[in-house]
Amino acid sequence: MIRVDLNADMGESFGPWKMGDDAALLKIVTSANIACGGHAGDADVMAATMKLARDNGVGIGAHPGFMDLAGFGRNRLSVPRATLQNQIRYQVAASIGMARSLGTGVRHLKLHGALANMASEDEQLARDCYDAALSVAPDLIIMVLAATAQQQAVERLKCDWAGEIFADRAYNDDATLVDRSQPGAVIHDPLRAGRRMAQMVKAGAIITESGRYIDTRIDTICLHGDTPEAVAIAAAVRRALEEEGVSLATFEGHA
Repeated sequence: MIRVDLNADMGESFGPWKMGDDAALLKIVTSANIACGGHAGDADVMAATMKLARDNGVGIGAHPGFMDLAGFGRNRLSVPRATLQNQIRYQVAASIGMARSLGTGVRHLKLHGALANMASEDEQLARDCYDAALSVAPDLIIMVLAATAQQQAVERLKCDWAGEIFADRAYNDDATLVDRSQPGAVIHDPLRAGRRMAQMVKAGAIITESGRYIDTRIDTICLHGDTPEAVAIAAAVRRALEEEGVSLATFEGHA
């Protein structure tokens, strides 16, 4: 039987400003990537989101990005290597400390936004980020954009990793995500998202906008928590997978 994990980015509210419906998503997904205060989130939001994830039996991941609250971590920044690595360590350590205080733990790491996209194109950047995270928590499972430079980095590092595809994003022929500035980059139709995920999981491949199939390991599917259709897309993807006999469960890492 094919088994796959569903993950969502969350914990991205800040103070009185609310982003997404994390409580509803946590009843659908099996893993949660929780913002660490760099691109979004704050201490109270992180604690509340982790508590909800814990109570729903959802795996918790650290979700660090550029220290860019105003840009939501989606601006491509040039940050010195040592500074970027310390910013990753800072965010991961905050995540681990908060989880521990709640009687739970952080099991995986996923880069956010522009930093993730840049790392999908640049193996050295990906390695820099992953080295920094693993220096704080050597047992983290690294969630990577499947079939990109991120995967090349974890394979060279020989650490535990999980391959991820996206339910609500279109793909280029090199397995990177179509830039958000381009038409059709973000998929808003829940039924379409569900159908394409079932198709990709069954094929064991990323299917690009041009129709190219890129064979890859698919351990987890991402559902962005910040889009208005997030909960509907999550539910549609889960339903489509279950109708195709795909089992849903928190992923395991592979070295």
